[in-house]
Amino acid sequence: MFEDVLFPTDGSDGASRVLDHVLDLATEHGATVHLLSAAGVDDETLTSGRTEVAAEIESRAHSVVSAAAARADARGVETVTSVASSAPSDAVVDYTEEAGIDLIAMPTHGRTGLERILLGSTTERVVRRSPAPVLALPPTDDSREYPYRRLLAPTDGSRCAETAVELGAGLAAATDARFDVLSIVDVAHLGFDTRVDLQIDQLEENAAKFVDAGSDLAAAAGVAADRITTGVVSGTSPYREINAYVEANDIDLLVVGTHGRTGIDRYLLGSVTEKLLRTSSVPVLTVRAEEEADRDEQADADGQVDADEQADGDGQADANE
Repeated sequence: MFEDVLFPTDGSDGASRVLDHVLDLATEHGATVHLLSAAGVDDETLTSGRTEVAAEIESRAHSVVSAAAARADARGVETVTSVASSAPSDAVVDYTEEAGIDLIAMPTHGRTGLERILLGSTTERVVRRSPAPVLALPPTDDSREYPYRRLLAPTDGSRCAETAVELGAGLAAATDARFDVLSIVDVAHLGFDTRVDLQIDQLEENAAKFVDAGSDLAAAAGVAADRITTGVVSGTSPYREINAYVEANDIDLLVVGTHGRTGIDRYLLGSVTEKLLRTSSVPVLTVRAEEEADRDEQADADGQVDADEQADGDGQADANE
């Protein structure tokens, strides 16, 4: 399923903790692991005469990927090493496109020490722009082991969610893992008039159709019927309901689409997926539908990427929703 896995690393404790998880995955799939470190040397550093600083940063980046390659070699995993001079998120996306990477695996925070609740992390920037699925790994001491025993794919019936279900089901089928399909009925924005019950009934009916469709996709991907579980949950905070389901059902991996039925642009912060990236206790695999990727590439060409930085500057309140 995965032939070329990209692991961006800054040599931080967080990156070091999750490397074994990535090597486990690569071993299972017979994949080559591409080890990338971004020196992040800007033009100002180069033009101000501080070339010795730039050289030191680049030397450290080479040491970081060499150390990671040695750990991979000890496990019998083939590697490719690279050092980029650009900013981390740019380096990751550019390398992914140039090398034909089919999975990016990276920790949810690294050397900066920023908590995941803060906006604008490298991982979130990569998720917004990556043409390949991104496996975001929380670098905690109790990180879940690979292979995954039980996977969860939330769905809202959108094409992107269906793509996530298909990918997650393929992973589950490959290791005979259990596979859960969940739909959240968000009642937070419903009114208080007499039609609310009718609205909820309709939303629950729609959600039931979404999980049934997800179950069919999982079966088509090779997951046995007795390994598939479906559920519909009502609540006022979808990401909290998903996190609660994860904890209650011992989920090892979340597989989510980066776009949903709401049509929220990927550059706007506060989406369910981004909140899951910041708060999930288990790895989160994010997936984009092909047509969504094409649309986003057009948006990039039209100059929309600056909205990412704008959102970082004025949107932290969303993190508490």
